[in-house]
Amino acid sequence: MPTRRSVVLAAAALPLAACGSPGTSTTTPSEETPRAMRITYGEDTSQFAELTRPEGTSKGVVVVIHGGFWKAQYDLGLGRPLARSLAEHGWTAWNIEYRRVGNGGGAPETFDDVHAAIDLLASIPDVDLSTVLTLGHSAGGHLAVWAAGRHRYAAWSGASVRVTGALSQAGVLDLQRADREDLGAGAVQRLLGHPATTDDEAYDPQQHLPLEVPVRCIHGRADDTVPTDQSTNYVAAATDAGADAAVDLVDGDHFVVIDPGSQAWTRQLELLDELAGHA
Repeated sequence: MPTRRSVVLAAAALPLAACGSPGTSTTTPSEETPRAMRITYGEDTSQFAELTRPEGTSKGVVVVIHGGFWKAQYDLGLGRPLARSLAEHGWTAWNIEYRRVGNGGGAPETFDDVHAAIDLLASIPDVDLSTVLTLGHSAGGHLAVWAAGRHRYAAWSGASVRVTGALSQAGVLDLQRADREDLGAGAVQRLLGHPATTDDEAYDPQQHLPLEVPVRCIHGRADDTVPTDQSTNYVAAATDAGADAAVDLVDGDHFVVIDPGSQAWTRQLELLDELAGHA
């Protein structure tokens, strides 16, 4: 039987649709995502996302942001199983791709792309933006929580789609600490182009506190890729600052939180309902 890691890496290898012109949509030809619509938001091959709608009335939008320490070798295939499950549970899933380190990404390009992909939701017909939650794993957890506060900074102050809540899955939420601990063997410095400091506030969720929207974190106790204190310390600092934040520690490793068959995923579906006010 394959390990959870091998299942995740297999998902990353799923084929992608051919690019269209910016702002256009086509049915994704992959048999793995038969109901997904591919929509581009720029001319780069990484500037696209896949929209999967539920069968009935949508509970809201969940923006799925994959991880992989911001490296180009990982792609949105990691988020496809989650997007399918979200749609099955009544959510509109917006699984986004973005430029990563090694294919034109880094700061600010990676952040610009996540911002643009979220804002593109405003131009898609029949998408209710009253609830827009971000869900991200590892480096994607960093971007999910970052997106909730991006509008505070000049480069993204014109955000037309605001995040109403964020769920971080084993997220890298403190860039300075992650850099000091050399998570991902220098991943933070490759993202920023230099050692992380207080000058990187615009990119660092730990320096955005307090946020105006609720944040939930979930983290496997046996995670040896991103330490649990990336979540627990963030939540402690957030609550001390008066923000609405909480953390769930669950059994499992770094990948249990992106396994749709796990109890950890069942708990995340509950957390998304809570963030949306459906619980």
